[in-house]
Amino acid sequence: MENLKFWQKSLQHWCITREEQSNLKQRMTLQDSVNLEALNKHKQYLEDTYIKLKQDMSTMYVPAQKKAELDEEKVVLLNRRDMAENLNKDLQFRHQRLQVISHTLTSWMKQNMRMSFQDVMERIRKTKAIYGDNNIVDELFEDDPNKTKEAIVMLHYIERFNDLISLGEYERAACFAANSPKRILQNTSTMNKFKAIGKIRGKPLPLLLFFEAIFNTSQAFKRPINADLTMEGIKCGLSEERLDLVTHWVTQEKLTFSEKAGDIIFAYGEQHTYHKPRCLALAQIIYNECGLHRKALLCLCKQGQIHEAMEHIQQSKDINTDDLIQLITACPQIDLIRCLTQERNEKPPFLSFGLAVLHMFSVDMKKVAVRLLQEVSKGGKDVIEHLVMSDLFCSLEKWQEIANICLQNGFKNLSNDIMSILRSQAGVSEISEDDTTNIMEHVFW
Repeated sequence: MENLKFWQKSLQHWCITREEQSNLKQRMTLQDSVNLEALNKHKQYLEDTYIKLKQDMSTMYVPAQKKAELDEEKVVLLNRRDMAENLNKDLQFRHQRLQVISHTLTSWMKQNMRMSFQDVMERIRKTKAIYGDNNIVDELFEDDPNKTKEAIVMLHYIERFNDLISLGEYERAACFAANSPKRILQNTSTMNKFKAIGKIRGKPLPLLLFFEAIFNTSQAFKRPINADLTMEGIKCGLSEERLDLVTHWVTQEKLTFSEKAGDIIFAYGEQHTYHKPRCLALAQIIYNECGLHRKALLCLCKQGQIHEAMEHIQQSKDINTDDLIQLITACPQIDLIRCLTQERNEKPPFLSFGLAVLHMFSVDMKKVAVRLLQEVSKGGKDVIEHLVMSDLFCSLEKWQEIANICLQNGFKNLSNDIMSILRSQAGVSEISEDDTTNIMEHVFW
């Protein structure tokens, strides 16, 4: 134990001594500081130290950013490896298939072709272990030479596409998929291959390249891009903040719209205020194409196109009072509620003013309801009387409830006017909250 302590002390003393010696070498005396030769020598020492440190930085240390780039490159290489393995399995399968076909034909030749060639081909065709369920391969053995040639072309396209993916030439692979015959590569399986690649630093997202390629060529085909690919493409474009691409796709290309696609654009507009007007317009296009008139109406109202919304309601036969209540809840604009509760061309309003006010108070939209009451109170008793008497959907009991709400919110004159109008009606009496008398419905002729 004593020997151990001795060696520890000796080692500590040695380290301190070496450090002190190093510091002594670097330290300059007052006399050296005015000596040109000593200063030059010290300058040379500092320059050598700087060069050594710079070399150490380039050889002994790696920036953290480099590690992130290497990790990302590793992910890309692993994806390529997986794709290469899948391609290798496919090639092995094809090699095995060709071997079996070759063996079958060789045996047939050795047996002096006792069977007809058609029977041999039929036997090969029925061997599922060779072909699996690939319809394209089945067409290789069609009697029609044109179909056989077409199947060979399709197989060539698939093989070439897989080669481009494995080589990392994603832009060329996307164009190849977009121009594939019969759209054999425009499907979710191909999309998933691009999605599995992920992002590559400094390069466009491969998945976005795929959608851009197939959407830009959609006009060349009779049938539009299917709904699933359309939705995924819109989602991809928005995730990459390429609203310009999505706008072009929705307005110019041949796509199949769905409610989900419209909802994705609508939600994006709600999250990004700057792009909200454009997103509402795009969502409206999609909803109209899908026949979703209620959602299209909401888009119109949120864009401030109240007049167009009224025309839309008038033309639509499937929009009812509940739909309008939901509309003013989602879009509580004074102009909208005013238009809905006013007569149009001597026709009853689309929505009851009384029900609208009561609903606004019930869903904690007091500010909107108060503004409506303020506007009504400015019109005078004649306007209020016309409003009460022409409202076919709000009962007198509901109007009494509105009068109480007016009184509670500082609209005493409006409350008195409403109660006065109610009392002036034949057979109408005020019902207090403590009254236990049975309430009977009244019919006015």
